[in-house]
Amino acid sequence: MNTILLTRRNLMRLSALTAALGATAATTSCSGSSNSSGGKGSVTWSTWGSPEELTLLEEFNDHFRSKHPKITLTFQPVASYEEYHTKLLAQLSSGTAPDVFYIGDDRVASVIPNKVLQPLDAQLTAAGSPITKENFSAEVYGIAELDGALYALPNDVNPDAWWYNKNVLKAAGVTEDPAELAASGKWTTEAFLAMSSAIKAAGLSTLAFWNYWATHASWMTSQGGAVYDDQGHYVANTDALSVAAMEQFAARCQAGEFLVADDLPEGGDADTLFLTDKLAFFAQGRYTTNTLTSAGVDLSGYDVVCWPTPQGTPAPTGLAASFLAINAKAADVEAAYTFFGDFLSAEGQRIRLASGTAVPSIAGADDLVTDAGFPAHAQTLLDMRDEGYTNYRTEAAVAGLSGKISTDCMLPLYQGKLTAQAALDNAAALVAKEAQA
Repeated sequence: MNTILLTRRNLMRLSALTAALGATAATTSCSGSSNSSGGKGSVTWSTWGSPEELTLLEEFNDHFRSKHPKITLTFQPVASYEEYHTKLLAQLSSGTAPDVFYIGDDRVASVIPNKVLQPLDAQLTAAGSPITKENFSAEVYGIAELDGALYALPNDVNPDAWWYNKNVLKAAGVTEDPAELAASGKWTTEAFLAMSSAIKAAGLSTLAFWNYWATHASWMTSQGGAVYDDQGHYVANTDALSVAAMEQFAARCQAGEFLVADDLPEGGDADTLFLTDKLAFFAQGRYTTNTLTSAGVDLSGYDVVCWPTPQGTPAPTGLAASFLAINAKAADVEAAYTFFGDFLSAEGQRIRLASGTAVPSIAGADDLVTDAGFPAHAQTLLDMRDEGYTNYRTEAAVAGLSGKISTDCMLPLYQGKLTAQAALDNAAALVAKEAQA
């Protein structure tokens, strides 16, 4: 789904799926395709989401049908992220997949080598295309490239920004505003940790985060460390800054200052703590705007800031993303691309993201975020998008690997069962094993 619609809680509940798609044996064309070309034919597309979430996409479907009345559009949603990808992989293997479909950022790189996705470069460079490759950030779409060809583009993105509750800071005696500190280059790790100590002393919690790849990667890169090198080798365990960063992060977890949102109980979950003035910071995407507005809280009491850094200068951090791809077996590639281009265009993203669920992945729709009126420092979300990165290619190429690192290596670290060095060594060994396999 839109990265906004797939919450971290739901994502982290998903089990790892099958690691890779086998070679496709069937040669039948995908369902919903036709032999028509031009502005005619039919397109079947699919994604995941709850009934409430999918209502947003039906608005785009209606828009597309009115714009292209000669194209028959069929929508085939699936309820859960896990069920969706299980079904999609089976459909791709049997040649029955939809013409156009979503695929998660932890799956896209693993299916590309199986030749099941349509290369996009010819369509993107053709005259009249509503989108071009240059409209998107290479740091985001890079994991969807192979051997110089592009096979998918991001539907939208969600930087894991730090949303904060001003009431909690005030209750802890914190007089400095994080966003203002960031604007003046003073949002340092030292300043944040001093706040955290004050928040703990007041009997409150500092930071809640979701245990997935972007959290531990972001803390390491924000502190000047590296997770992978330019050749795709895992180096966090040999990078002194990364090891020190995770030692620091884990120590605050073990002290009760930082909370793993995935492990919090019903009724004492991170959203509840944040809304009831018991949690200062919550690392989440733009969908947090909906959480706050639907709760009826005073929005002036909340704002957003980037991850703190040792020098106070913003650093690249992780972006959640989902991708849109075209089936390599689509009989009517032109009709499929018409839908693909409209869906990803600035106009399409404006329709899909108007409710505040994610940040546009395309240039030219940024006012959708800044003109919303909330949060006050909404530009931060765009800046983090432009500086950020999606999942690392090495991890994204092995379905389920990112989840294994989070649950098998990082969670024991946060719980005090492993040292930072041991956790990162285990992650390095896991990456080496899975990548080689």
